[in-house]
Amino acid sequence: MLGEPSQGGPTTPPPAYVPATPPGYPPAPPAVAGPLNFDAVMSSAYSQSAFTFDRSMLKAADGFFAGGDPETRRVVAGLNSITVRNYRARDFARYDGGALAFLDGQLRTAGWRHLVNANAHAGNTTDLWLHFSGGDINNVTVLTRGDRVMNVIAVDCDLRPLDLLHLSGHFGIPKVDENAVMVPAH
Repeated sequence: MLGEPSQGGPTTPPPAYVPATPPGYPPAPPAVAGPLNFDAVMSSAYSQSAFTFDRSMLKAADGFFAGGDPETRRVVAGLNSITVRNYRARDFARYDGGALAFLDGQLRTAGWRHLVNANAHAGNTTDLWLHFSGGDINNVTVLTRGDRVMNVIAVDCDLRPLDLLHLSGHFGIPKVDENAVMVPAH
């Protein structure tokens, strides 16, 4: 159940929101076949916690940005939901490269673009998958992997690419690393 810690093992995430294609745009690529199982990526024993900000919670959180700049408020208005899933390894985290490659293949087949941090230091890796509808981003998945912790952040949205910077450090989304250089994964 979301929000409660669980012991390692598969869980079923909520179904993905698939927005309607706006007039004048080509049809969206096919949805990812089946749920994305990030649980399989961490192959060591772990505990897990998760939470979701749905549209009504994000609208309520807009009050926190009332004193903020109009641009940040516009970005928050473009969010439909944010789900954060945290995995904590009991010992040193081990990751299954095959499971990660399988997820990457599912996302790429559905039209997602995969970026990685080109200058990540040992022990910390960030993967970013973006799904576009025309020139706007309608879904984002961020995967961060460290020595003991793995985090998955899924954002359902309607944003311009630069809008992601405004979300940095809010709603469980990691702060943008000033030294990060995101490049295509392959």
